[in-house]
Amino acid sequence: MTYIAKPKFHHPGLPKNELGYTHRDYEGKISTLCAGCGHDSITASIIEACYELSIEPHRVAKISGIGCSSKTPDYFLGNSHGFNSVHGRMPSVLTGANLANRDLIYLGVSGDGDSASIGFGQFAHSIRRGVNMTYIVENNGVYGLTKGQFSATADRGSKSKKGVMNTDNAIDLVAIALQLGASYVARSFSGDKTQLVPLIAAAIRHKGAAFIDVVSPCIAFNNHAGSTKSFDYVREHNDAVNRLDVLTGRDPITVDYAPGTVQMVEQHDGTRLALRKIDADYDANDRLAAMTFLQKHAAKGQVVTGLLYVDPDAEDLHAHLDTVETPLNSLEAKDLCPGSVALEKINASLR
Repeated sequence: MTYIAKPKFHHPGLPKNELGYTHRDYEGKISTLCAGCGHDSITASIIEACYELSIEPHRVAKISGIGCSSKTPDYFLGNSHGFNSVHGRMPSVLTGANLANRDLIYLGVSGDGDSASIGFGQFAHSIRRGVNMTYIVENNGVYGLTKGQFSATADRGSKSKKGVMNTDNAIDLVAIALQLGASYVARSFSGDKTQLVPLIAAAIRHKGAAFIDVVSPCIAFNNHAGSTKSFDYVREHNDAVNRLDVLTGRDPITVDYAPGTVQMVEQHDGTRLALRKIDADYDANDRLAAMTFLQKHAAKGQVVTGLLYVDPDAEDLHAHLDTVETPLNSLEAKDLCPGSVALEKINASLR
C-alpha cells in the first residue's frame, strides 16, 4: 500500500554515487499501480537518472495533477518536495513554485488525460513561457482510473479493449510542444530504459522547458491487439532517431564512434550531450524539420522516439522576465521596498 514505506534497511554493499547515495535513497513508497504498469518503469528511470546525476533529493520539487500517472511521484524521491495538485492544474502550480524559488529542480509528472484534456491550456502556457522544468507525460491513451475510455491522445482507428474504434483525431503533445517553443522535446517508451534514462537526465540538466512524452502502456485497458499504445505495437513500430549519453563535467570525453557520427550539444551549465546518429538525415537542432519528420512518420503509423529537438541556446522564464538571481521567496523587506528615493526615480522616469 502507498501508506506503507519501504523498509529502511538495505544491503551495505549497494553501489553509491558521488554524493554517497544509493538507489534506495531515491526511491519512495510502495507502488499501488497494476503489476507490469508502464508507469512504474518510468519511475525506475527517474530514480536511475537522479542517481546518475548525483542530485540531492531535497533540491527536487515534484508536482503532479490527478490520475494514475500523478500518483507516481509518491513512488520516487521520497525525501524531495512534493505537491499533488488538482486535475490538469499541475503546470500552473509548477510555474508559481518555479517563480518563487528558482534554485529547485522541477519535475512535472502528468498523464495524457491530465495534460491533453482538462489541462491542455495549462500545458500550453507553461511550455510557451519557457518554464525551467522537466515535464513528463506518462501517455497510455486511456483513462485508466475510470475503466479505459479513450483519452485525447488515443490514435484514430485504434480499438478499445471492448472492441470500440476511436473515431477522433489524436492530440500529439510532442508536435504541440514543438510548435509552442519548447527548447527540449523528446519521446520515449517506458519499456526502453536504455533510451529513457539519458533522455530524462539530459532534460533535468537542460535550462528551459524540457518536455518528454513517454508511451506507457496500460496493461489493464490498453495492451491488446488493435491498440496503438500496447507493448507489442510500440516495439514493432518504434523508430528511434538517435541514442543518447549524458556526459557531465568538463573532463575529456571519449565516445564510441562505431554506430555513426556523434553530435555534441553544449548545455548551459557546461555539461555536454552526446548524440549518436542513427538516421543520417535527422537534425535535432532544426525545429521545423523535427515537426515535418514527426508528421511524416505518424502517417506511416510509426512511433518516433529519441531526442527530437533541442535548442542549445535556450532561455527560461526567469531570463524572459529578467528576475534577480536570488529566489523570490528569499528576498527581504529591504530588497522589496528600496525606499521613497527609488520610488521617486521610477516615477520621474515615467513622466
